[in-house]
Amino acid sequence: MPTAKLDRPVPAGVNAVQFGSDVAADALRALDIPYIALNPGASYRGLHDSLVNYLGNERPQMLLCLHEESAIAIAHGYAKVTGKAMAAAVHSNVGLMHGAMAIFNAWCDRMPMVILGATGPVDAVKRRPWIDWIHTARDQGALVRGFTKWDDQPASPAAAREAILRAGWIANTAPCGPTYVNLDAGMQEEKLAEPAPPLEAQRFMPSIAGAANAQSIEAASDLIGNAKRPVILAGRCSRSEKAWNDRVMLAERLNAGVVTDLKIAASFPTSHYLHVGAPGGTVLAPEAAEAIRSADVILSLDWLDPAGTFKAIGNVTAKTVQVSVDHRLHNGWSMDYQGLPPVDVFIDCEPDVAVPVLLEALGQRKARTAERRGKEFPRPAGDRLTVDHMAAALREAVGNRPTSLTHVSLSWNGSSWAFDHPLSYLGSDGGGGVGGGPGISVGAALALKGSGRLPIAVCGDGDFLMGVTALWTAAHYHIPLLMVIANNRSFFNDELHQERVARVRNRPVENRWIGQRISEPDIDLAAMARAQGAQGYGPVKAIADLKATFAEAIAAVESGAVAVIDVWVEPGYTAATTAAMTRKGDGDAGRVR
Repeated sequence: MPTAKLDRPVPAGVNAVQFGSDVAADALRALDIPYIALNPGASYRGLHDSLVNYLGNERPQMLLCLHEESAIAIAHGYAKVTGKAMAAAVHSNVGLMHGAMAIFNAWCDRMPMVILGATGPVDAVKRRPWIDWIHTARDQGALVRGFTKWDDQPASPAAAREAILRAGWIANTAPCGPTYVNLDAGMQEEKLAEPAPPLEAQRFMPSIAGAANAQSIEAASDLIGNAKRPVILAGRCSRSEKAWNDRVMLAERLNAGVVTDLKIAASFPTSHYLHVGAPGGTVLAPEAAEAIRSADVILSLDWLDPAGTFKAIGNVTAKTVQVSVDHRLHNGWSMDYQGLPPVDVFIDCEPDVAVPVLLEALGQRKARTAERRGKEFPRPAGDRLTVDHMAAALREAVGNRPTSLTHVSLSWNGSSWAFDHPLSYLGSDGGGGVGGGPGISVGAALALKGSGRLPIAVCGDGDFLMGVTALWTAAHYHIPLLMVIANNRSFFNDELHQERVARVRNRPVENRWIGQRISEPDIDLAAMARAQGAQGYGPVKAIADLKATFAEAIAAVESGAVAVIDVWVEPGYTAATTAAMTRKGDGDAGRVR
């Protein structure tokens, strides 16, 4: 069933703006945002009424969530697919605190969203005893100011309209990120003294696309054009197919090796002959590390952490060209900007803007011929069910269907899947906040609905348990999604951290599991999925049972259902990741939770 046909209100016959919250709702519609995910609260009951009885619960349509963290995560996932801000609403200071981790995830992932909150009434005379007082804060935006692009607390309906338009404009302008507008409850419920003037919203939200500096382009094209061993670090890029093809053309023209990262969405086809190694997560593939170490020029297309990458590899002597606008977002609260990288040429624009200009500056060049190869996948060994077995069976069950991996677990092997389209893989949760995977995947599946792509989330059991109630929203609004749980019955990442500490201190590594294992009793994850309205399968404990289970679940999703498969996998990561996280010396992977 189309989402728009759900939760239809009785017509209220309201066709004129009458209250402060009606003005705010009008502004939200002017942003052309299709959905607003929310967990309800009395602090914005005026806005809630305006969305239902004034706007008729369409554009934006409300998506009821069972937790504020899920509401924010759903908006995050939607932006991962569309590149555009969705809205979310949270109740007062308590709702904002609930949703704060998900906001931080979106901030670190550089994803746009417009978050509406509420407080008050700010006028103390209008506050109800007790409840309005504990739900009012002097500076509520301060709770999230370190990881939002902008926030405001407008004091009038006219100011609220301007604030919402500004929030949408700032959120969607690169580098993107979440914005927050806090609406005074008293202002929302006040009747207007006079009608609000007409609004031409687009005049207040000009499109901004920075241009590449001509001198920087010339210097960069000279460097990379004359390089003998160029490497491209394909980082944060858009979901545009044209931009994807431009990056492929640039790599082929330069005959440059290309490295990608599992922490961010697909930016280059991993089956391409120039792609080096498997996409890394916490640790780069050895082939990728060697290519970077041997490079004479590196082109960073908004790579997530060039300084950290070079530090982890060691002995990187290449000249570096950095293309990014991320520096415009850095502040003194969050260290998510990573280390300061060495840069020889800096191009201050988005990769999508710089790459076509670089192609033009390089002119027609004939790349050295190289044999094109197909994607080689790992061959799982043994009879104990591992994540590689699970991935192989899932890959076989999916076949030639266009798919989007909306999320993968920390145990996922980057060589297990071919990313051949900008929507093949949507990246991680951004901020390392456990519990984001389910909500992000629901939001991504919402954006993918009707696209012909099969959305698949691979979540760890800890991630699933923290975010499971997001499934109810998917089930209620008929958002098809396949979720596979790589269930190792442990917060296994932290087991490796405890092993590392034990090795450093010469203490028993056999105790690493204490305070980490999720067992005795084992949790019935499939039953939890069914409790949210999804179809639950498993636990699947045998390799031989994977194929049939995946086939049944995929059929259910293609018929419109939400399906969750609990797969009991042996605890473990790739050998390189495990070695980096447990060795005694300083290792980059040890910083990643």
